[in-house]
Amino acid sequence: MSQAESKRQETIAYIEKSRRRRLLKAGLVLGAAGAAAALAPHPARAAARELRVGYQKGVLSIIRARGVLEKRLAPLGATVKWVEFSAGPVQLEALGAGSIDFGDVGEAPPIFSQAAGTPLVYVAATVPRPFVEAVLVPKESALNKPVDLKGKRIALNKGSNVHYFLVKLLEKHGLQYTDVTPVWLAPADARAAFERGSVDAWVIWEPYLAAAQQTLQARILADADGVVKNRAYYFSSREFARNNPDIFKIALEELGRIDDWAKAKPGEFAGELASVLGLPKSVLEVAVGRYNFGTVAITNAILDEQQQIADTFLNLKLIPKKLDLRETAPPWLV
Repeated sequence: MSQAESKRQETIAYIEKSRRRRLLKAGLVLGAAGAAAALAPHPARAAARELRVGYQKGVLSIIRARGVLEKRLAPLGATVKWVEFSAGPVQLEALGAGSIDFGDVGEAPPIFSQAAGTPLVYVAATVPRPFVEAVLVPKESALNKPVDLKGKRIALNKGSNVHYFLVKLLEKHGLQYTDVTPVWLAPADARAAFERGSVDAWVIWEPYLAAAQQTLQARILADADGVVKNRAYYFSSREFARNNPDIFKIALEELGRIDDWAKAKPGEFAGELASVLGLPKSVLEVAVGRYNFGTVAITNAILDEQQQIADTFLNLKLIPKKLDLRETAPPWLV
């Protein structure tokens, strides 16, 4: 069993333990017969059990297209509602507004969301994925190395994973964050600005990255390898996670199945993702080749990685207060 699979199974075991403990406290588990009755779907709660999933273009898109989550949750009396977003920060705004219950996001957006008071928790993480974000420059650009970014206009999505990547990339090469001029743009607008030459560089993630390389002949100046880990995170609100561990047990199992399939058959994964996203398969084959697949349990060590990001943003005065990332631990982390 791989380390990622072992950690994923550990998370599922934690969730199952939490669910049973919750049922025991409620006085619903009274021997084997009582347990079977407690875990069966309950008609009275069917209407109230809805998992509202916010998602970006990626693994959750495939789960949505296949309809597997709906089938798995139906015996629990739960339904699924899907809402698409272009980037993580707006997903977390929706979480804070009470509009979604679950989603996927890069490593930086949850820090800004926590600083804004959103009661979020991390329910799982991916393995590190440093090759799926990079700084792009035009093919004929005179910029050839990260130090050349000094004084340049750089397009990026504010508060996203690439925001932290840019900060750490500049730091690694002896530059300050104030040495560049960020131009805050969502991916579609950033691509347009990059194409017309109104910015000098663009910091972006897959599959926008591979698409820009193929269609605009953009050149990678630097990726995140050796700079940041660039995990992705699956999140929820504290209340929803506490009250629905059975739903997350199933969601994590389905994420694990997609990971296993993608690792075993990357070509098929790229083809299905291309169909879901409406992008050429050639673009997705490049993007998929840069991914590391695996969904792992949230640990204190992973929360400490997030603490480093929060402390970096605090030092840059990008967030207003010191954060304690242990407060974002899932209810089943013991």
